[in-house]
Amino acid sequence: DISTMILGGHGDSMVPVISRTTVSGKPVTGMLKKKTIELVVQKTRSGGAEIVSLLKTGSAYYAPASSVLAMIEAIIDDTGEVMPCSAYLNGEYDLRDIYIGVPVRLGKGGMEEVIEIELSSEEKEALYASARIYRESIKEILK
Repeated sequence: DISTMILGGHGDSMVPVISRTTVSGKPVTGMLKKKTIELVVQKTRSGGAEIVSLLKTGSAYYAPASSVLAMIEAIIDDTGEVMPCSAYLNGEYDLRDIYIGVPVRLGKGGMEEVIEIELSSEEKEALYASARIYRESIKEILK
């Protein structure tokens, strides 16, 4: 029974929120050594690329398809469930004018609110780094 939240982008720019990761309701930081947690984070970041390399054709579509289905159900059933989604930020997490993965509440109105969770200083910096990567990518595309 693992509960966690991933913010930011995908791949190397994703931000697993270790400070809020629990196993059976207990903080993972009290169960695993820091080095082991770092290895799990790296495996999480590279997992999509690993799946693509193993499939040989196509891309990693199982997890995204499952996530989209969960989002659709939350909207149709008006559950108010909080899920990580790409959302436009206008000051939340001290970020503006960018779409990036953050927790949002989903219901009949679609994305009903951005949920700001408390992040450690390391997690905040990783989220800001992810946003910088997106901003640079957008600049390149617009050239």
